[in-house]
Amino acid sequence: KASLGMEEEQEPLLGDRTPGSREWDIIETEEHYKSRWRSIRILYLTMFLSSVGFSIVIMSIWPYLQKIDQTADASFLGWVIASFSLGQMVASPIFGLWSNYRPRKEPLIVSIFISVAANCLYAYVHVPASHNKYYMLIARGLVGFGAGNVAVVRSYIAGATSLQERTSSMANTSACQALGFILGPVFQTCFALIGEKGVTWDVIKLQINMYTAPVLLSAFLGIINIILIFAILREHRVDDSGRQCKNINFEEENTDEVEISQGNVDQVAVVATNILFFVVLFIFALFETIITPLTMDMYAWTQEQAVLYDGIILAALGVEAVVIFLGAKLLSKKIGERAILLGGLIIVWAGFFILLPWGNQFPKIQWEDLHNNSIPNTTFGEIIIGLCKSPREDHNEGSTGCPIEQAWCLYTPVIHLAQFLTSVVLIGIGYPVCNLMSYTLYSKILGPKPQGVYMGWLTASGSGARILGPVFISQVYAHWGPRWAFSLVSGMVVLTIMLLGVVYKRLIAFSVRHGRIQE
Repeated sequence: KASLGMEEEQEPLLGDRTPGSREWDIIETEEHYKSRWRSIRILYLTMFLSSVGFSIVIMSIWPYLQKIDQTADASFLGWVIASFSLGQMVASPIFGLWSNYRPRKEPLIVSIFISVAANCLYAYVHVPASHNKYYMLIARGLVGFGAGNVAVVRSYIAGATSLQERTSSMANTSACQALGFILGPVFQTCFALIGEKGVTWDVIKLQINMYTAPVLLSAFLGIINIILIFAILREHRVDDSGRQCKNINFEEENTDEVEISQGNVDQVAVVATNILFFVVLFIFALFETIITPLTMDMYAWTQEQAVLYDGIILAALGVEAVVIFLGAKLLSKKIGERAILLGGLIIVWAGFFILLPWGNQFPKIQWEDLHNNSIPNTTFGEIIIGLCKSPREDHNEGSTGCPIEQAWCLYTPVIHLAQFLTSVVLIGIGYPVCNLMSYTLYSKILGPKPQGVYMGWLTASGSGARILGPVFISQVYAHWGPRWAFSLVSGMVVLTIMLLGVVYKRLIAFSVRHGRIQE
C-alpha cells in the first residue's frame, strides 16, 4: 500500500481511493508512488534554483557592468536585464517541444548545463581586453535560455499528477519559485561582505569577489542539481484519474496503458489562459519596477531610504506570496480554481484603484536638476540603476521629492503612505493567487497529453510580460504620472476580468470537458 503518513501533496488520487484500498493498488504501486514524488521534489528544487539564478545578481549587475566596461550606459543595462527574459522566452517552446518527444532528463540536464556555463562566463567577463559589456549580455541571455526549463518542469509536474493532486503540486512549485526570488538577493547581500577586491586565483584568472561569488554559487548548485536529476528523476505520467500512462518519455515498461488521444484540447481556453497569464505577470513586473521611483517622488525618500524600505516591502511580498500559495491550494478544494482566479483579479484591481491619487495635498517638489541622485524614469535600465546605486554616490543627498522635469508633479495629488501600503498588501495577495491558478487551470485544460510545447508558450508569454511591463510603466509614469499610469493598469485588469467572464465556463479540466470525470 502507498504510504499513509505523507504530506498533503500526496493525498488520495480520487476522494474514495485511499491508500491501502484495492482500487488504489490497481492504479499505483507503492514503489511507483514513491518514485513519482521523489522526481517531483527534485523538480521543486530545479524551479527554486532557476529563480535564484535570476535574482542572485540583479542588484549588483549595474556596478559590475560599470567596473568591467566604462562604455556601458543606462540603456545597455536595460538590455542586460531584459536578456534573461528574452533568452527564456526563446528557449521555453524549444525545451517544451523537446520534452514532448524525448525523456525529460535530456532538456533538463542540457538547460542546467547551459546555465552553469553561462554563470562561469559571467564570472570571467572582466578578462577580455574590450567589449566586456557584450560578454555580460551574452552570459545573462544564456542564463535566461537555461531557465527555459521552467516549461519542462511544469509540464512534467502536470503530467505526473492527477487532477486531485494538481493544484497542491503547482502551489508547491510556485512557492519554491517565489522562495528563490526572495533568497537570491539575501545571498547577494551576504557575498557583499567579500568586497569588490576579493581574492584572485591567478592560475585560472578567476576573481572571487562580491560580483562573481553569487554566480559561482549558482554554477555549483546547478552541478548538484544535474547529479540529482541523473540519480533520482524517473519518467512518470498519469492520467487525470491517476492511472499510469505510457508515452515516448518512459524508460521502463508499464502495465496499465491508458488511451489519452481521444478528444481535442479547447484552443479558445488555451489562448485565453495565455492572455490572462500575460496580463498577471505584466502587471506585477510593472508594479515591482515603479515602487522605488514612486516612493521617492511621493514621500521625498532619499536613495538610501528607498532601497532599504522598498527592499523590505518586496521581501515581505515574497514571504506573503509563499503563504498565499500554500493557503490557495486548501481554498481551491472548496470553491475551485476559476472562482479563486476571479477573486484574485478583483483584489489586484482594488490594489491599483486604491493607488489613484486623490485630494488636495501635493508631493514635495524637487526644484533642482538632480539626475545624479534621483531615479530617472525614462527607461527600464535607468530605473534599475536607481535600485543598484549606492547612496554614497549621491552628489546632493539633501534634495529629495518629485523632480520638476516631471510636469505632472505640480498638479497630481500625493499618494498617501496608507494608500500605498494597502495597495501593496492587496496586490501581494492577488498576484500569487492569479499566477498559481492560471498555471493550474492551464495544465488541467490541456489534459493528460504531453504539455511541453503548450507550457513553453505559457512561459514565453510570461517572459514577454516581464520585458514589456517595466518599459510600459516607466514611459507612462514619466510622461503622464501615476494617475494615468494606474488608471490604465486598472482598465487593463477590468478588461481581463471581462475576458475571464466570457471564457469562464470553458476553463474546465480536459477529462471533465469530455465527460470522463465529474467536476
